This record gives sequence, structure tokens and C-alpha cells, in this order.
Amino acid sequence: MNPFVLALVASAASAAYDLNDVKLGASEADIRQHFPNAHCRPLEWPSRAADRRCDDSRMSLAGADASVTFYLKRDSLEGFDVRFDQRELATVLKFLQSRYGKPLAEPPAPLTPEAPVSVEWKASGERARLTSEHGRRRASLLVWRGAFEEEIYKVR
Repeated sequence: MNPFVLALVASAASAAYDLNDVKLGASEADIRQHFPNAHCRPLEWPSRAADRRCDDSRMSLAGADASVTFYLKRDSLEGFDVRFDQRELATVLKFLQSRYGKPLAEPPAPLTPEAPVSVEWKASGERARLTSEHGRRRASLLVWRGAFEEEIYKVR
């Protein structure tokens, strides 16, 4: 195989957005294996984006205490939302840049709790967005594929 093609394949494979080695497309069993404290149940509202959710309030992201909600559709992970203390934003951003690569646009420097932050990554139909809002205690990392973000909270 051509070395250039091999490098592209390796690059695309490393672009997958994951959380503690759970990648989009993973099954509920995969989530439970990596997050044994996760509580899984049917989604409380009808949605085209997901039919089940798994919540774990005791996890760590880049050393920061965090909670996560995984959203599954037909036993396939479509998106996840990680919430953590906004004071850990710089640490989490640095970790995500090392894990996910360079974001679409550089975040403002320095990161402060007073300034809202929105940093995005995009690769192979998958997206990740790190956000914080002024006056809010928690920051969030939302990772998804397809139309998940537009569909998850639509009332049906």
C-alpha cells in the first residue's frame, strides 16, 4: 500500500473523538465496561437522536472531576456531554488539544471565567465543542456525530 494513503488512514483513525477510549459508535456494553458506575435507562423524551442514555457522575477528565451523559440510538453511541467545573477549563482544553488536535479556531487567551468560550473540533463527520458561559459554574464538552446536536432536544 502507498505510504501516503497509509498515513491518511492512520490520521483519520486518530481523529476519532473519544472519552476514556469510548468512541462514537460504541455499544452500551462498551460504555458499561469503561464506566462501571454508569446508570443506563431509556431516554425520557422522544427523539430522533437517541433512545437511551447512560449517566456517570463520578468520572475524571484531564484530572478534573466531571459527570457525563452518553446518548445511544439503536445501541450505538451518537453523542456524549461531559460537564466539569469551569475553573478547570484551561486544563481540559490543553488535554483536548493533545488528544483531539488543533481546534478549528484558537480560543481566546487567557481563558477567564468572565469570558465565554467556545472551541470546536471537526473530523470525519464527528464534532466536539468545549463551551463555558459567563456566570455559569459548569463548563461542557459535547461530542457528537451526524444530526445529533440539532435533534436531541427537539420536541416530537
